[in-house]
Amino acid sequence: MADVLSQSQIDMLLNSMRGGDAEADKKEVKEEKKYKSYDFYSPKKFTKDKLKILKGIYDNYCRIIVSQLNGILRMNCEIEVTSVEETRYHEFGNALGENDVMELMFLKLPDDSKNPPLLFHINQLLVVNMIDSMLGGEGGETELDFEYTYTDIELALYGRLVKYFSGAIKDSWKNYLALDVESLRLEQSPSMFQEIGLDEPVAIVMLNMILPNVSGFINICIPGNLLTNIFSIIEKRRDVQGAYDNGITNSREIMMEKLRESELEMKVNLGTAHLSFQDIYGLRVNDVIDLNKSRNSDVMVYVANQPWFEGKLGVYKNNVAVKLNKKVQEESEEQFLEEVFTEEVPAN
Repeated sequence: MADVLSQSQIDMLLNSMRGGDAEADKKEVKEEKKYKSYDFYSPKKFTKDKLKILKGIYDNYCRIIVSQLNGILRMNCEIEVTSVEETRYHEFGNALGENDVMELMFLKLPDDSKNPPLLFHINQLLVVNMIDSMLGGEGGETELDFEYTYTDIELALYGRLVKYFSGAIKDSWKNYLALDVESLRLEQSPSMFQEIGLDEPVAIVMLNMILPNVSGFINICIPGNLLTNIFSIIEKRRDVQGAYDNGITNSREIMMEKLRESELEMKVNLGTAHLSFQDIYGLRVNDVIDLNKSRNSDVMVYVANQPWFEGKLGVYKNNVAVKLNKKVQEESEEQFLEEVFTEEVPAN
């Protein structure tokens, strides 16, 4: 072997050394991708199955809202669920700018519980283009200034636009539970919003909206307490339905217990009068209608439009009251409730 290497041999040696380093780097990168960081100080609150249910609900939501927006905006748009993940609220709040505006949606659940609001945020560029299209324009804005702020007119139209988005929430959830949007409120200072703790877990549903000239993201933030109550109601209903399906011995008692928590309308019939249309047309304030009954006669008490008691009118603590004297029907309570709810309560 020669003591001195030729130039070609030196180049081959350098290339082989560089190639070996590159392969080592690639191998190291591949090994790093296998690991996923996990914060043991703040473990996840919702399982993958629950997040999968949430994704299915908002896939249905996208189909509903797209059909409505196409007519309102007079243009074709597409909306799809990009991701559904659990995180902490401060991560969602930090991603919003000072000029962003989000809508607070207060949901009414079947158990009438008080819950933090659902947060709904639309990218500024999407909002400007949708408002422009609603007013007859073509929605051709492709970029906005970093310090762009909404005008008062745009804020009013933004609130009107979000009402269309909130209207589809009820239909998208109806396969799981009946909920409705009770009220809406615009929040113009996201950094000052304090109804949700910074470390509280939240579920973020990210929707990608594509318009003819622009695209952007719609973020839906569902607080952990709200989502926990929703899944709790869903799981309770599944447990009760499963009890009936399995034919357990106390299924009737479970059903009656659920019926006892239901609300029924109770009303008192003071009397009945038959008047001609001419008499009704001539009625005036201070006129007296004869019910053809004495003032001491019994009155009928109705429960869910069924005669149930006879009673006497009286006064209790300076309020008009009815004293129940006797039961009209001799049916048992369970039989009566069973008949009433069979007629009035639809099966789920």
